[in-house]
Amino acid sequence: MTFEEVLMGWLPEQRWFAGKGTPIDHLAIVADTLLVDGDPGMRHLIVAVSQAGGTDRYQLLSGLRTTIPGRLEYAVIGPTGTQAQEGQAWTAYDALHDPPLTRRLLRAIVAQDAIGPLRFAAEPDAAIDTELDSLVLTGEQSNTSMLFGEEAILKVFRRPQPGPNPDLEIPRALHRAGSPHVAPPLGWVETTLDGDPTILAILSAYLRSATDGWLLAATSVRDLYASDVTSAAEAGGDFAAEAERLGEATAEVHRALAEAFGTKELPPGACRDLALQMQGRLDGAVAAVPELARHAGAVSAAFTELGSLDEPLTVQRIHGDYHLGQVIRTQAGWVLLDFEGEPAVPLAQRRARSPALRDVAGMLRSLDYAARHQLPGHADAERVRAAARDWVCRNQAAFCTGYTQAGGTDPGKHAVLLRALTLDKAVYEVLYEARHRPSWVSIPLESIPDA
Repeated sequence: MTFEEVLMGWLPEQRWFAGKGTPIDHLAIVADTLLVDGDPGMRHLIVAVSQAGGTDRYQLLSGLRTTIPGRLEYAVIGPTGTQAQEGQAWTAYDALHDPPLTRRLLRAIVAQDAIGPLRFAAEPDAAIDTELDSLVLTGEQSNTSMLFGEEAILKVFRRPQPGPNPDLEIPRALHRAGSPHVAPPLGWVETTLDGDPTILAILSAYLRSATDGWLLAATSVRDLYASDVTSAAEAGGDFAAEAERLGEATAEVHRALAEAFGTKELPPGACRDLALQMQGRLDGAVAAVPELARHAGAVSAAFTELGSLDEPLTVQRIHGDYHLGQVIRTQAGWVLLDFEGEPAVPLAQRRARSPALRDVAGMLRSLDYAARHQLPGHADAERVRAAARDWVCRNQAAFCTGYTQAGGTDPGKHAVLLRALTLDKAVYEVLYEARHRPSWVSIPLESIPDA
């Protein structure tokens, strides 16, 4: 069996593999760079995978050992089909799980090495300890992140896309502007694909004692549901003050992005074009998820109202995939993460300017999710549903208040645009849940008004 055949069996089992459920027609290793020679060794691979008429490229860091220690058995890829010294066979494994090898990446970044087609770079002011052990974090689906001690985090893009990566481009711009709402970038790894610079990995400062925004919000909701009240203001763990501060941080980031990348005012008629795009997404979602059909009339009406607006539309660079899981609360305040955007969306679209209220809509939907996802199966359903509605209204209002007070576009003065953007996001969520988490499809569906 060739190593390519081994990879054809291993890749579909990885959570970051995008082509699950579709047979692999062809697989080829299109780039192979030696990073560490010996036993253990490490090679950097770019693998082209063809499925259903399309081809995706994946990045692998392949460790090589003649004997796999117990601590790495779970990371084994399989035999390479080649022999090491004294006739022993090499076994490949995911080297991101092997700290003695991943330190090589840190050292290369600090030294700003060029190894074959790979280029390693560091920020001028970056302080990086190259002797730290790494730990692969759980939870990510499309990428793999490693924590080095409590100092730095390396995000490895499993499906690299040619062209400027927003997840490096935006944090660097915000850091240079002095924004406190971004983790300082430390360095990166890049190559060239299709003639364009392509980011393979980004090293950023790790923010200690930070708490995930989703966890904070979900804990507040849980405390409310465990109480005997329906008013979020009366329960312990009220999240409204944090929601307002998050709104402020979001507006400050939007202002910094506008200054760094500029804004553009689209002429009257842009709202019509935007509404037509939303309607097209709705039509596709209804065809794929028939349960959405009873809501289609109300959603279409909101899009039609947006399309009737005869006024300019200001657009700028935004986060693009904004929700509670993309923010963390540190002792100093809120920090935004993962500016990559939705990985399934083409890079040019992720880097395009959009209305800043698209991020606001994303966070409003996320606050709704935080309340609704704990509802199914609750013993006191009627009281808890009333409490959920109150929690959502209270925290969405607090977020919008903070956003407006910090200089963001006033959602209250652009209610038609915000409503259309929020419903467009809910339609996306319905389609996503139907494909990936069918048991959750009721969460976005219940938030959409009936026709």
